[in-house]
Amino acid sequence: MQQPPLAGKRVIELGTMLAAPFAAHILSQLGAEVIKVEPPAGDPTRSLVRGGPSGTFIAYSHGKKSVCINLVDEGGRAAFRKLLVGADALVHNLAPKAARKLGVTREDCAAINPNLVYCHIRGYAAGPQEDDLASNPVAEASTGVMEGNRVDGRPSRLGPSYHDQFAGAYAVIGILASMLQQDQGDAGADPVEIGLYETGLHVASRDLVGVQLKTHLFGQPEREPHGEFSMPGYGAYQTADQRWIYLLMLNDSHWQKFCQALRVAAPDAEAFATLRQRKKAREQVETLVKSVVGALGFEEATARLKAAGMGFTEVLPLERVLEAPQAQQPGTLRHVDVRGLAFQIPEFPHLRANAGAGATMSAPELGQHTAEVLRSAGVTASEYDGLVESGAVRIATTNQFAWAPVNRDT
Repeated sequence: MQQPPLAGKRVIELGTMLAAPFAAHILSQLGAEVIKVEPPAGDPTRSLVRGGPSGTFIAYSHGKKSVCINLVDEGGRAAFRKLLVGADALVHNLAPKAARKLGVTREDCAAINPNLVYCHIRGYAAGPQEDDLASNPVAEASTGVMEGNRVDGRPSRLGPSYHDQFAGAYAVIGILASMLQQDQGDAGADPVEIGLYETGLHVASRDLVGVQLKTHLFGQPEREPHGEFSMPGYGAYQTADQRWIYLLMLNDSHWQKFCQALRVAAPDAEAFATLRQRKKAREQVETLVKSVVGALGFEEATARLKAAGMGFTEVLPLERVLEAPQAQQPGTLRHVDVRGLAFQIPEFPHLRANAGAGATMSAPELGQHTAEVLRSAGVTASEYDGLVESGAVRIATTNQFAWAPVNRDT
């Protein structure tokens, strides 16, 4: 089997919650050895669900090694510096002030290992807010996403932390680019600094430029109706048996296929044949689509749509998503056991072509690999014993957390 692209690379992850752990997760999926350095209390996502790991931790920390080091302690910082000497990359999402306090700024790390690819995911890049704190919802609020997503009139976060994950993905791109620079003989590979705010701006580029375009053309910042309703017939519609179908209705060809599949009468099909006509009669089109979909059961409606080559899918609840035959294709899911509980975890999409991807380690216990990793970094046995005794490092213990799964037989 061909070696994964980052085989032999060691990445140190120093982060919590999502952005940096997500970046390190992708690097792990690409074959890097990822050392997850955690404080004595562990990554907060270890204890979010009934005192134990959350979905975030299980999904994005399997395959990593956990080393527990107290970076507030000088002995802990010395052990961490030894780890950096043999590392290829560091990715962290500490607040800038915390990074300075703990000695993990770009300058600090370069002094220890000049060849280290340094990646800092922070709230804001250089500028007047560079020391300010930011989170995923803050990025949504400040880049225009939240204003258009309202619950009962109140601007609200989307739900999933997409901006954190985008920032993590951008960090991976930057790290790979820096590694490529090194492979090409550039010893001074660029450090990678990703601002969550700047990530949000880039993701919102289409909409931000669209508002400017409308201002140029119409003299005011006119906006399309929010979401799928900018295209009549592009959205979720309920069938007669109370299931939901999401229709892909982007162009006139899609409209023709829809009318053919659900047997829309010729006068209506022709009256709304062009997107321009459908946009002018938005409410009428929406009413028509709701009516014809709502008159059919799910199985009949989807059979007709599929036969006509129409794009659509069922709107699925989370508990049914992984039951889909497409999701169950070899190489799409990885089976991971955590404390005797079995999980199916979606793979990084790049690996789908390799259906024979090997097994992974379970999400690690806090400090599970502390001794192994520090000893391999040059910490002697006596030094290690002293670090454990002083509390500068921590090793894994049994029963660090206890879930209480629902007993359905009682």
